[in-house]
Amino acid sequence: MANDPEFRRKADTRPSDALGPPGGSDRGQGGGDSPCKTAVTPGDLGFLDPRLAALRWPLRLTWLGLLAERLVQTFWPLVSLVMLALAAVMLGLHEQLPVELVWAGAVLLVLAVLAALGFGFWRFRFPRAADALARLDVTLPGHPIAALLDAQAIGSDDPASQVLWRAHLQRMQARAATAVAPKPDLSVARADPFALRYLAVLALAVAMLFGSIWRAGTLGELAPGAVAATAGPTWEGWVEPPRYTGLPVLYLNDQTDEVLSLPENSRLTLRFYGEVGDLTLDETVSGRTGDLPSAADSEQSFMITEDGTIAINGVGGRSWDIRLVADLPPTIAIIGDPTLEADDTTTLTYTASDDYGVVDGQVEISLDMEALVRRHGLVAQPDPRDPIVLDLSLPLSGDRRAFDEQMIDAFAKHAWANMPVTYRMTAQDAAGQRTLSEPLSSSLVTRRFFDPMAAAVAEQRRDLLWARVNAPRVAQVLRALSHYPAEVFHDRGDYLRLRTILRRLEQHSANGSLSAEVQEELAEALWQLAIQLEDGDVGDALARMQRAEEQLSQAMRDGATEEEISRLMQQLRDATQDYLRQLQRQAQQQGEQGEQQGGADENAMQLTQQDLQAMMDRIQDLMEQGRMAEAEQALREFQQMMENMRVTEGQPGQNGDPGEQSMEGLAETLREQQGLSDQAFRNLQEQFNPGARRGENQGNEGRNGGLGRGQSHEGGQGNQGGKGDRPGSGDPSGNRQSGQSGQGQRSPDTGTAQRGGADGQPSGQQGGERGLGGSLADRQQALRDQLQAQRDGLPLSGGDGGEATRDALEDAGRAMDGAEDALRQGDLAEAIDRQSDAMEALREGMRALGEAMAEQQQPGQQQGQGRANTSAQGSRMDPLGRRNGEQGDGGVSDGQFSEGQAYRRAWDLLEEIRRRAGERNRSDTERNYLERLLDRF
Repeated sequence: MANDPEFRRKADTRPSDALGPPGGSDRGQGGGDSPCKTAVTPGDLGFLDPRLAALRWPLRLTWLGLLAERLVQTFWPLVSLVMLALAAVMLGLHEQLPVELVWAGAVLLVLAVLAALGFGFWRFRFPRAADALARLDVTLPGHPIAALLDAQAIGSDDPASQVLWRAHLQRMQARAATAVAPKPDLSVARADPFALRYLAVLALAVAMLFGSIWRAGTLGELAPGAVAATAGPTWEGWVEPPRYTGLPVLYLNDQTDEVLSLPENSRLTLRFYGEVGDLTLDETVSGRTGDLPSAADSEQSFMITEDGTIAINGVGGRSWDIRLVADLPPTIAIIGDPTLEADDTTTLTYTASDDYGVVDGQVEISLDMEALVRRHGLVAQPDPRDPIVLDLSLPLSGDRRAFDEQMIDAFAKHAWANMPVTYRMTAQDAAGQRTLSEPLSSSLVTRRFFDPMAAAVAEQRRDLLWARVNAPRVAQVLRALSHYPAEVFHDRGDYLRLRTILRRLEQHSANGSLSAEVQEELAEALWQLAIQLEDGDVGDALARMQRAEEQLSQAMRDGATEEEISRLMQQLRDATQDYLRQLQRQAQQQGEQGEQQGGADENAMQLTQQDLQAMMDRIQDLMEQGRMAEAEQALREFQQMMENMRVTEGQPGQNGDPGEQSMEGLAETLREQQGLSDQAFRNLQEQFNPGARRGENQGNEGRNGGLGRGQSHEGGQGNQGGKGDRPGSGDPSGNRQSGQSGQGQRSPDTGTAQRGGADGQPSGQQGGERGLGGSLADRQQALRDQLQAQRDGLPLSGGDGGEATRDALEDAGRAMDGAEDALRQGDLAEAIDRQSDAMEALREGMRALGEAMAEQQQPGQQQGQGRANTSAQGSRMDPLGRRNGEQGDGGVSDGQFSEGQAYRRAWDLLEEIRRRAGERNRSDTERNYLERLLDRF
């Protein structure tokens, strides 16, 4: 019945005094008949209808919650502004900010508070009793409060209807008795989507932690005349020196001296308190001439730029005489000449000072053209090049008012390296004042090269950097330097690098494309080549020691500096130590020495490492004392001693050693291959000029005798073909290159060959086969089979040396197969090329075999225990300190060479004899003698 619409319509017509006190007819500000329009206070809720007496406290609490909601939702901007203002006062912002800014902020704050207050009163609506009843009723199922206030519309005279109505009211009464006041909704997220209220809360929390509410007492001082009203006229002032001086701030009220010495550009600040005009300022130190502020201004600030007076006129005034302390410019001077350090860096010492500290410095290095000797590549007009400007290193900590420091930098790669230059330094202080030092005329000291080839490459690099027009001259000199590569290059790779650089230089020079970038690239490549030639990549300790000795000797002859001598001496010490360690390891591998060897060392003298160090110390002492002649003599003695040094070894193996037999067999194979190559070369020459050659070669067996009957045109008598190149001119190892005459010549740069006789058997081939049985191709095949048998019979079981030997012999076999195929096809030029490859591989195999034999010595020999023995002077020594052999012949048994070293040395001598025998500029008598040596060995 209560939910019937008609019933609800009639129930709303109940008397409005149901919610008011009995007998009352006031309907509040809403008016009308609806009880929801009745406005009551929390106290009025206690006089509600007796049927709602049980809901008195829930209704009161609900009404208070509504009141809190409406206050928060309408006045939260005002509360936020108050919290911000309170936080600013507690943090003392009004004490830190200028008075004008504080007053401006206060005005804005007042306006904002008024606006927030007006907005709140406009939005605020006081909650009514009906609002509380409705809020509480919606929290209960079935709206029991509204049901209790309903009146029976029909059936009031029917007893049954009355019973039913009373039962309904009892149920509603019981349900209303369970009512609990709902929690108020204090959220203002809709009204404050950016959560600005939390900023105010955070500011207040910070102020409560770090501020003080007592700072609010200083707000009264912001009022004009507030301080003057209590204290009268007064003043205070500060003098702030420039920050870079590091001097403290002076508080003028505490200064008792009448004369003040202040740094230039100090700032003076004065504040006057009291009535305007009670205190005035007179000053003659600022130098201001424009629009001047009034002398009675409450605050004045200006820079002190000159001597003068400052006077404060009025009650408690003071005056001072100001003496300006000028900021002097810095000073800087170069101490001594530049020096070269061991790491090839240049060091230049300088001293600098300033009254308040040096903040920056530079050194400028310019070329001294007047002192430069213009010759060779320096005759050309140099390319424009800016002076070298470097920042000076200053102390990272400590006092910069006076210090000594060093400029350290590397100039080894610069175009002016070791040229006369002028050094000039600049110092700057914090005031921006700069000072130049006196110029120093010296050289741009840097690394020097003592290897002749390295020094030559470095000099040509200097000429190329001096001027790009020097490129053709540099290319010509470099080509001349590499004309005899076997004599000047220790490594084939160095020669190939020079050839690559030379080709690029000639190419760019010819087509005029030598730009600055290409110039720098080529200069860098030449520098790396010079470094490689000077330092080398020598793996053998003895070679490194000998190189260090040669460089030190050359440095003494060239008058090198003490730093260079010291560096080279240290290199010699290191190389000597490495050599001694290598000797000790070699002695340990050789094992125990036999008893018969002990008798051979009765006259030997033992030297320890301490003895060697003492000799090197003596050499260095002599050089430091300037006694270069004696130092050089001592160095020669040291070199002689190191050449004669050896580790005590046992007796060598028997003559039938398998390694020796393999070495002899490979040497025989190499000689036979050389003979075949010479015969093929002779046939190639006769093919192009058979009339001039036929019959002239019958008795010319060449340098290899009957083995090949070759080299009738390489440089001996009767050579009427094309002029042959010097052997080794295209190969830094000094190996002879076949095909060196006329149309059969191979270009050393391109590797191409102009071939002849490719259409059949060459015309001179039959003559080359007389007395030998079979064609050149058959003999090449037989030699290939012989090499394969030797490779299979190598005594080495493994290791790097054995593998290297087998690989080299396998390469030689493949080259022989190629030579055989070319011979069968009649392509003599190609056959000669392949035979040359085979000989080179054979030589490499023999070298590897010798090294492997040295590493795999038989046990039974005694270690030297780290001591090196040199032969004593006596009947068993020759004048050079070498041991005399039992039969007058030196060999590996005298301990001077190991077996592998002896074979390598013998092979190097044989190659040198072959090279000299092929030089056409030697006399016939000398060449005949060299050829007889070749025939014998």
